Amino acid sequence: MLSLTDIEQAAQRLHGHLLNTPCVESRTLSQLTGAQIYLKFENLQYTASFKERGACNKLAQLSADERARGVIAMSAGNHAQGVAYHAQRLGVRAVIVMPRFTPGVKIERTKGFNAEVVLHGNTLDESRTHALQLAAEQGLVFVHPYDDEAIVAGQGTTALEMLAEVPELDTLVIAVGGGGLIAGMATAAKAIKPGIEIIGVQTSRFPAMVNAVKGTHHPQGVSTIAEGIAVGTPGEITRAIITRLVDDLVLVDEGDIEQAMVMLLEIEKTLVEGAGAAGLAAMLKYPERFAGKTVGLVLCGGNIDPLLLAAIIERGMVRAGRLARIRVSVRDVPGALASITATVADAGANIDEVHHQRAFTMLSAQNVDIELVIQTRGPEHIRQVLAALGEAGFEACEQH
Repeated sequence: MLSLTDIEQAAQRLHGHLLNTPCVESRTLSQLTGAQIYLKFENLQYTASFKERGACNKLAQLSADERARGVIAMSAGNHAQGVAYHAQRLGVRAVIVMPRFTPGVKIERTKGFNAEVVLHGNTLDESRTHALQLAAEQGLVFVHPYDDEAIVAGQGTTALEMLAEVPELDTLVIAVGGGGLIAGMATAAKAIKPGIEIIGVQTSRFPAMVNAVKGTHHPQGVSTIAEGIAVGTPGEITRAIITRLVDDLVLVDEGDIEQAMVMLLEIEKTLVEGAGAAGLAAMLKYPERFAGKTVGLVLCGGNIDPLLLAAIIERGMVRAGRLARIRVSVRDVPGALASITATVADAGANIDEVHHQRAFTMLSAQNVDIELVIQTRGPEHIRQVLAALGEAGFEACEQH
């Protein structure tokens, strides 16, 4: 059974090979949530994820024969990069099996560490089956992303650092996929500070660990913005530890995660992937259960496709009312559009897009719907723009 000693020994193996990432208070997020929040910036690791910890601890313990044979892993990206990077550092051959949906940025980074990348299957489970097959065929050592005590011990070093830096933490909120991070951190944290509360967070689209531990039957989806925790089969080792040591598991929705990502980007000026924002998402969704507590959040990864990030930022602006779509109905005569745009400009809003809708409308043939996407200062400003259009004689409303 995994113990604090295993995690302390892992920390010694990792010393000098990984960053002891900052764990600092976020005053603004603390004010917004009513809790005192400390952020552990694991997105600052060389491969932008905590996964390096477990990979480094596992590979450091390989025998000479195992190093000569090489290693294989299945991963949606962060475990892949951790294994590939430390295998390269140790001169060990690494083969990585990734699902076909894996973001291009993660594939390229993994290849950049001289790993042999194999794209196979649509899910991590399909990738694992193929990886085990290749391991048997080529005599490679299989490095599981979470269901391995050496991996779990490495991930647990995150809690050692957090409690050494901020001993007053009374709650840890941790993203859960296969459970490696929370199992390791719970083992360390509960041994050091038995009264600390450990809360796990899963996306509602991949609630496998919640179902396994709580006996619930939440349906599983097929995709999530938090692909780093999109795990369909929870680990056996990690499940046992979570059942014993984790106080609760909660679910968050896609919108909660998107909002948390945008807040971290805007407030903390730090980029996290979906899984990395899950902890903050839980605090935004369930503020009452964290109110007044001293909470540690792990920003566990920062690898995200730039196009996906752009879409998330834009959607965040829509939710915040800083990007709005309005429809103005007018007679289709020369100068109508110029009058509308002048009114919007006078109201202090900027126009992003303009679209004339003549065919798909119930208006009379002499009229036209003009759709505008505008940049505003927020919901109140949108109302001011609509009021200005109304005063100018236009029929205008917001489109959702």
